[in-house]
Amino acid sequence: MNQNLTNTAVISRPVRWLYLTTTFFLVLTGFGQMPIFKRYYIADIPGLGWLAEFFVTHYIHYLGAVVLLVVVAYILTDYVMLKRTSRRMTASGYIRIALLAGILFSGALLVIRNLPGAVLAPEFIMLLDVTHLGLVMVFLFVSLYCLIFKKHWTTER
Repeated sequence: MNQNLTNTAVISRPVRWLYLTTTFFLVLTGFGQMPIFKRYYIADIPGLGWLAEFFVTHYIHYLGAVVLLVVVAYILTDYVMLKRTSRRMTASGYIRIALLAGILFSGALLVIRNLPGAVLAPEFIMLLDVTHLGLVMVFLFVSLYCLIFKKHWTTER
């Protein structure tokens, strides 16, 4: 394959699937932190009982967050090192980056909250929870909009 075509490819298929799979499991386990799967009997469906187990969803969520951080670091490095000269970020890309950065930052603060010895005000914790959930919801709606209207993260220069 021509080197120029390789450098202008938006993102490789395995990385895209890893990002989408990770995002799916983060959303699923994030909502699993709330008792909605047990309350609405979704966890009673065979094979989905693990969604009602708080610590199972909690650890899967943390694992997914680590994978997401690695994928984001890879994509960001790839863009800066190889694709910045041939591709430019779109407005929808900047919006999604800002939302994703807010999600990662608020999630990191929530992880710090769970560390032994970390003391945060209850009001601040509630603000973090609402911010994290709100940013996730906005990110999902923006991503759905971008999917429907074929808005890409980057475009050719």
